[in-house]
Amino acid sequence: MNDGHHLAELNVGRLIAPTDDPRVAEFMNALDRINGMGKRMPGFVWMMEGSGEPGTGNTETKIGGDPQFVANLTVWEDVESLETFVWKTVHRQFYERRQEWFEVLGQVHFVMWWVPAGHRPTLDDGLARLDHLRDHGDSHHAFGWSHLQQARLWRTRGCNGAVA
Repeated sequence: MNDGHHLAELNVGRLIAPTDDPRVAEFMNALDRINGMGKRMPGFVWMMEGSGEPGTGNTETKIGGDPQFVANLTVWEDVESLETFVWKTVHRQFYERRQEWFEVLGQVHFVMWWVPAGHRPTLDDGLARLDHLRDHGDSHHAFGWSHLQQARLWRTRGCNGAVA
């Protein structure tokens, strides 16, 4: 789908320690660089922002009041743009090391869905889509990489669904 629609994605995770703990310092220190690069990528549309304080990214947006449960919510013009950012930039190096900073959740933590161009989803929208995916599996309403025929890179670059 692309006719007047963009691809929204929500990725959630629970840090192994508070955001000011040395165990997650490398991750926290890279947030501004990785998010800034994402915003400059061809096909990037929008990102849920935190306070704008350096080194905080979106980590101030808590899920269920848990200060270690963090979310990343973005919108992209198309699947290929998101895939390029995730799998062909320095983002991939941090993704591959996620187990150093995030707990194993034991459930799906990533969801995508189509939104009308210009729409900015809320965290609640994304969490509802994630719940739908967890309860019903891939559908047009909420889906993972395998649901998208045009998605290719995830097949070889790999996703472990249990870790954020």
